[in-house]
Amino acid sequence: MAAPVALLMLLLPVTAGLAACRDEPHQPVRIRIATGSPTAVYHAFGQSLATILNRELAGVRASVVVTAASAQNVRLVGSGQAELGFTQADVLPPSSPEHPTVLAVARVYDDLLHLVTTAGGPVRTLADLRGRRVSVGADGSGTEVTAMRLLQVAQLGGDRVHQEHLGLDDSVAALRAGRIDAFFFSGGLPVRGIAELAGTTAVRMVDLGEWAEPLRRGYGQVYVTRDIPRSMYGTDPVSTVANPNYLIVRADLPEPLVREVTRLLMERRAELAEAHPAAGRMSPRSAIVTTPLPLHPGAADWYRSSKP
Repeated sequence: MAAPVALLMLLLPVTAGLAACRDEPHQPVRIRIATGSPTAVYHAFGQSLATILNRELAGVRASVVVTAASAQNVRLVGSGQAELGFTQADVLPPSSPEHPTVLAVARVYDDLLHLVTTAGGPVRTLADLRGRRVSVGADGSGTEVTAMRLLQVAQLGGDRVHQEHLGLDDSVAALRAGRIDAFFFSGGLPVRGIAELAGTTAVRMVDLGEWAEPLRRGYGQVYVTRDIPRSMYGTDPVSTVANPNYLIVRADLPEPLVREVTRLLMERRAELAEAHPAAGRMSPRSAIVTTPLPLHPGAADWYRSSKP
């Protein structure tokens, strides 16, 4: 059900004084959603969320921002250049409880680290990357953070791997053209760009499951093991490293606005899942687990008051 008129009449005056959200009086409340590559999960999720916010919150103008993903998204939201954004947990900076700039709306789903190579190529294990050309993700992406940590714990850091810093679309094109031997990408299942590649090129997913524990020892407990089944890309099933990702929000956004965003995020899960199946895996029970990032008070209020 759409937000009650009375609630929106309260919500919009509260946001009127927030300079970064409004250009001038009587203009719509601006919600910029920092996402990622156009063929990755964050973008599909963000587009659907923007559609829902525009349709159901009077006076709101939501739009998506294409970015390099997690690390850039945290910077954009923290600096006030975006109001919402998606990020992996392992990208989050140390929390400052006294003066937070970024808070959580929800844990949305898990990102799985894909290591993709050609089916007939020589890369069958992580160790086989030594001396080869590998894309570790775009500068400022969560993929880059996770992949670089993985290479470090596997003693493949430094110049042991010829690193390219490419986004998903450029990585797919480079692998198809033979300019790289493999690429990393971290995203929710399925990643459309990888699925499209697998539909036209014989590819292999490299098993990374054994590396979750070394990553936990080296970098914290956010890392877990998850499976990529054959049904995702038509490739042999593998296990890999995963970590949760969150929808984050500027800490200074008004509580009524964030409460409504949280409500729609949870109540419109079926619609969000039509944009990408990963969105359908959310639930209020899992969404509140955003350690180490605290929930925004508006989000926390909705979870407290919602029915089980």
